[in-house]
Amino acid sequence: MYNADGYLWRSFNVPYRDVPQSQPEGGPESIGREPSLVANSVLQREFPNLVYLRGAPEGNEVALTFDDGPDIRYTPQVLNVLNEYQVKATFFQMGARAAEHTDIVRRTHAEGHAIGNHTYWHPNLTEESLERVHWEVNAAGDALTQILGFRPRLFRPPYGALNREIVQLLGEMGNTEILWNVDSLDWKQLGTEVIAENVLANTTPGSIILMHDGGDWTMDLSGTVNALHVIIPRLLQEGMEFVTIPELLNVNEAK
Repeated sequence: MYNADGYLWRSFNVPYRDVPQSQPEGGPESIGREPSLVANSVLQREFPNLVYLRGAPEGNEVALTFDDGPDIRYTPQVLNVLNEYQVKATFFQMGARAAEHTDIVRRTHAEGHAIGNHTYWHPNLTEESLERVHWEVNAAGDALTQILGFRPRLFRPPYGALNREIVQLLGEMGNTEILWNVDSLDWKQLGTEVIAENVLANTTPGSIILMHDGGDWTMDLSGTVNALHVIIPRLLQEGMEFVTIPELLNVNEAK
């Protein structure tokens, strides 16, 4: 798990020397993502100023979001595609990986994308103590602050796993919880066409779209990168405008 300072890394079936960046502690999305005891839609209704699943349906704005980076293989590829189409997105980054790949974090921010907190080691927070939750969020915040010069307000829980106690704690810590209403399911390592269809068939004005620019080291996310070449021009053609989460929800990126 982690020591008193929170920095002891534990490998998961992959020798450390073979993995050039930190692994998600909770495991891949396919393992860690489980049904929540409290539906996130319920939490959104109970905490409307803290938990967001989507933006307002009026207008034409949508938000692409990417989890589990920065990843030395896929994050630069995703950034290249976003630059090609001149659209902005929001990246929820693991503190451990941000500390390892500071250059990618700085590039992401310099190119106009928003950055949020995705915990330090990526555990399933609903299986941890509130003390551990506090440490995970605070440690990731410290790592990102050191790189960016500001402390991100936006927070996305690994696997989308929340409960009432965690939402209340995160609110006390000054965080805004960003979930989603469109899941690309790219974490299943699907093909380009399937990922694109998952997004295009479900996106409407105000949608928050979940995608991944990182994950377990064994994951192949090339389908995500390629699907962006389908998703972005199609939605632009339909009159959609890609914005960051702070723009979509009118919330501050920094605390």
